[in-house]
Amino acid sequence: MSKKRNQRLMTPEILRQAVIGSFTKLDPRYMVKNPVMFVVESGCAVTLLLSVFPGIFGDAATGQLRAYNIIVCAVLFVTVLFANFAESVAEGRGKAQAASLKRTQKDTVAHLLAPDGSTRDVHSSQLKKGDLVLVSAGEIIPGDGEVVEGIASVDESAITGESAPVVRESGGDFCSVTGGTTVVSDWLKISITSDPGSSFLDRMIALVEGASRKKTPNEVALNTLLVSLTIIFLIVIVTLYPIGIYAGVRLQISTLVALAVCLIPTTIGGLLSAIGIAGMDRVTRFNVIAMSGKAVEACGDVDTMILDKTGTITYGNRLAADFFPVGGAETEELIRCAALTSLHDDTPEGKSTLELARRLGCSSTEPAGSIFVPFTAQTRMSGVDFPDGTRVRKGAAEAIEQYVRSQGGSVPADLRETVEKVSGLGGTPLTVCQDARILGVIYLKDTVKAGMAQRFERLRAIGIKTIMCTGDNPLTAATIAKEAGVDGFIAECKPEDKISVIKKEQAQGKIVAMTGDGTNDAPALAQANVGLAMNSGTTAAKEAANMVDLDSDPTKILEVVEIGKQLLITRGSLTTFSIANDIAKYFAIIPAMFMLAIPRLGVLNIMGLATPYSAILSALIFNALIIPCLIPLAVKGVRYRPMSSGRLLLRNMMIFGVGGVVTPFIGIKLIDLVIHPLLAVLGL
Repeated sequence: MSKKRNQRLMTPEILRQAVIGSFTKLDPRYMVKNPVMFVVESGCAVTLLLSVFPGIFGDAATGQLRAYNIIVCAVLFVTVLFANFAESVAEGRGKAQAASLKRTQKDTVAHLLAPDGSTRDVHSSQLKKGDLVLVSAGEIIPGDGEVVEGIASVDESAITGESAPVVRESGGDFCSVTGGTTVVSDWLKISITSDPGSSFLDRMIALVEGASRKKTPNEVALNTLLVSLTIIFLIVIVTLYPIGIYAGVRLQISTLVALAVCLIPTTIGGLLSAIGIAGMDRVTRFNVIAMSGKAVEACGDVDTMILDKTGTITYGNRLAADFFPVGGAETEELIRCAALTSLHDDTPEGKSTLELARRLGCSSTEPAGSIFVPFTAQTRMSGVDFPDGTRVRKGAAEAIEQYVRSQGGSVPADLRETVEKVSGLGGTPLTVCQDARILGVIYLKDTVKAGMAQRFERLRAIGIKTIMCTGDNPLTAATIAKEAGVDGFIAECKPEDKISVIKKEQAQGKIVAMTGDGTNDAPALAQANVGLAMNSGTTAAKEAANMVDLDSDPTKILEVVEIGKQLLITRGSLTTFSIANDIAKYFAIIPAMFMLAIPRLGVLNIMGLATPYSAILSALIFNALIIPCLIPLAVKGVRYRPMSSGRLLLRNMMIFGVGGVVTPFIGIKLIDLVIHPLLAVLGL
């Protein structure tokens, strides 16, 4: 599975499963879970009875009435099938994804370590939490766990879709491994952290299959609203029968059933489950495991986002940003010597120094016979010795000062000022010297990731506040925060400080999201409404969070929030469209029901529908057809655009509110033009 891998909306296999699911879901015991569509199915059963016995409720049992009842019954049956089809399509996409994931689950042989250090081979399905296993190069990791000894490259493409191996080692925040991945080099001793059937892969499979999906609070609330509207309309329709008799109009039961189905919110009722399933599907397709639908939905309501600086906002590696000469040295000379000391320096600092020097036009190369002097913790510097005896060094200011004095040189008066200037900018100063002369300082900067300022601006546009947490001093933190464009920062941040800021925001009624990977992040991840843990992080972090990112990309919290908002926007948009639909269908059916007995109601027939029968059936057919037409939108989601809630509401009302009123007027009229001649043949 990969976020780069897009699945088509419909494949032959998904279509086949969706068609089968449409019929298997007709079981009333299943349909009752969706009260709106259960009413439609009940109406279908009533009209089926009327198709066989058209006079059972006192109506004149004519051939025309029987034909009319049969048509109404058929349309209602198709409406229920279409609603089931929408849900089955969303489930089918998840099941196809689950099948792909299941293929990565292999009952591999695990080398189980005994207390005495010996090993014995067992099947991975026999492993339980706490077991120690040894995995060597070329072998598959048999289960989720934490590295307790060793360091190795691990190919996680079976889970994440990324081909580049990652390093996993004992200790720190990169000790977690996932079952089904492959050790590429060296070996690892792993402590299993999950029992059979409860690994992250097992949980993801259950999630995408829908086995663990529960209705979210917002979904429950909307479902309650739809049930309330349905009950209100049913009461209104039941009272129409005696009112009609009083007005001298005998309303047919099948017509009342058709009216009920058209006026209750069948469109959103038929698509609501599909929207929720598809929202979960979009998250898992993004390589994120959500522990519940509630977590995905909470993402859409996030008001405040807590972000670690290192690895999330910045790259974490301090890279060369500038050169500052001291003591009257020429800038070109400083750049040349800095480049020469970095030719064989494979650290991020060394590589970035050489890259910056090359960008500034330095093309110096070392003479043949030069000797590279590597960095050590004792000397705190590195450099190169040339055949002519010249020595060039770069390193910590104190180490270079001591080295120069030992060579009989002096420290420039402006060196300390320059070093403090770089430190004040939030950077790390590296001092460069040639023999006994100090040339200047390299400014190493913890670089903000490209595009972060634009992404934070996008979040700001939708009302989300961003707070950066860092262990840096306040001056450094302020510099990074300003460059990144976050709304606030916490300097010299400790784990308890993160919890404090989360509680403070929540006390103001805000929904808070944060990301983390270490054990020290676990309390804050548990406290946050949305906690996204890195799969490479510790077990404590993953157990505390309610979402886990298999790609271990801390910045993904930004996209996950947008996916959550897309879910809420899709549900709201289609609800608006569905309710607006009912207005147009009202103008199609109500005049048709009473027009013959009360001719003055003909003024309400603004669509100019041909006959009462064609008006009712046209509205009913449109009501059925609109559900499959909206399936692509329900599954893929309404396109998300960052904007304020006010503008979003206005846009929603203009597109889906107005569109929901206009579309039925056009659709019902076109259907009426098609079916009126056919109904005339049947005498309707």
